[in-house]
Amino acid sequence: MNQNKKIATRQSFGETLVELGKINPNIVALDADLSAATKTNLFAKEFPHRFFDMGIAEQDMIGTAAGLATCGKMPFAATFAMFATGRTYDQIRNSVCYPNLNVKIIGTHSGITVGEDGATHQMLEDISLMRGLPNMTVLYPSDDIQTKWAVEEASKINGPVYIRLCRLATPTIYEEKHFELGKGVMHGEGTDATVFVAGDLVSVALQAKEELEKEGTNIRVVDMHTIKPIDREIIVKCAKETKKLISMEDHSIIGGLGTAIAEVLTEEYPAKLIRLGMKDVFGQSGKPAELMDYFGLNVEQIKKSVKE
Repeated sequence: MNQNKKIATRQSFGETLVELGKINPNIVALDADLSAATKTNLFAKEFPHRFFDMGIAEQDMIGTAAGLATCGKMPFAATFAMFATGRTYDQIRNSVCYPNLNVKIIGTHSGITVGEDGATHQMLEDISLMRGLPNMTVLYPSDDIQTKWAVEEASKINGPVYIRLCRLATPTIYEEKHFELGKGVMHGEGTDATVFVAGDLVSVALQAKEELEKEGTNIRVVDMHTIKPIDREIIVKCAKETKKLISMEDHSIIGGLGTAIAEVLTEEYPAKLIRLGMKDVFGQSGKPAELMDYFGLNVEQIKKSVKE
């Protein structure tokens, strides 16, 4: 992991969308008046006639994306996660997922790392909303390389895809795109505990892993970049091989990654799971690092949960 090389995953998305656009003329991009923040402005500059700024009308954006998909286009619709999934849920459910249309929804600025924008903009329920929809694939990449893979992978899937991205720049974890849809990436083979994590918190878990190793505790970190379909095999493997199971997410513990893992455990290999995340509360306004500490989404909380 390279802490000195940090890239925002939304930047990785914008750059990859441009590259895909050069290959596939059917790819179009839509935004809801936030293209500078979501980085669809990169696509707009390269392909101005294939970019549609729908204004602050997110429901219309999804409806238009669905219409374009029925005409053979592959629309990537992007805006902040709060608006991409919350304000547009009805349109995603009935106009995209029900007819199983080839629409890609990109939710940037997810979780509490939106910071000072506060609870109204901190989307903590989007994974729950999206993974509950039939036909929907849910991806939550952790760094620059994995985001580029996720966007490319989404373009290969003939159906709805939701990609969750955060606001802040994150450390570079991977050097190559050796990923597989629905297969988590395991870092280490420690048996003291497993930490399941995704997105911007993968780097946090890896830092905790390094610090614990210096203290004589060996854990493994599993990057669950695909939330749906979930990697059932790796969950059961870790439950059998490690003493403790922990999940951590910048999301509500209700319906998110931890819930998805718990569902697998109850069906296949009953085991206790400690879920770290937002415990049925809204976010607050503050600096991202301060909020992460306040809600226990940090290295110290992982170390404490492993040792308790």
